[in-house]
Amino acid sequence: MGEQPVLEVSHERKPLEIMYQSPDLVAINKPHGLLVHRSMIASDASEFAVQLLRDQLGQRVYPVHRLDRKTGGVLLFALNEMMNSVMQQQFAEGTVHKTYLAIVRGYTDDELEIDYPLRRDDGVTQDAFTKLKTLKRTEVALPFGKHATSRYSLVELKPTTGRFHQLRKHLAHIFHPIIGDRPHGCNKQNKLFKEHFGMETMLLHAQEIRFKHPVSNKEIIISAPLQTEFARMLAVLFGE
Repeated sequence: MGEQPVLEVSHERKPLEIMYQSPDLVAINKPHGLLVHRSMIASDASEFAVQLLRDQLGQRVYPVHRLDRKTGGVLLFALNEMMNSVMQQQFAEGTVHKTYLAIVRGYTDDELEIDYPLRRDDGVTQDAFTKLKTLKRTEVALPFGKHATSRYSLVELKPTTGRFHQLRKHLAHIFHPIIGDRPHGCNKQNKLFKEHFGMETMLLHAQEIRFKHPVSNKEIIISAPLQTEFARMLAVLFGE
């Protein structure tokens, strides 16, 4: 028998998915697991959204807000320092409207306002407010603890403040933690999803941001489709 050909495997990351681009702003659909920028906390990472987008566009980019490493979805960048400053001010003033989707443990209320202050690492307590709306509920034949089935909800989240890990902490506070969240979530549920579904992603997706463009004054709405793992779990749990 002749020698089998050696298959070369490419490890190059696909180009970042651009959801919106103008002369001074660009938005991507950030994959789960990708850091926005270098961090001392995550020294294991070798790829970052800032550098990848800079190389993809061939110009400097400025992240005007943040998404957790494990959160996917809309991430907005400025393409010059002036726009970076203006957009950061809009985020700080709460005039940028953000909508997230999450899959959480248990059956959540139809609608809920979570007004629960959060404490920073330096001890300072800050007001934090999140609006929750339940989109779907499901009960699946997946035993958990003493229960023969497991219940989950798909929720829409609208934070009006932007505190560190706000959505993750708020959902844990109302005892409906986001699936895949560590350290604020339920480790037993996370283990269940890893063992039963092979799922290790945090099921939190930045679906949409809305703001007025500082130059044109037009309302800009940027939406991002679900990443693969979130869509897969939505199909598995809710039949979509």
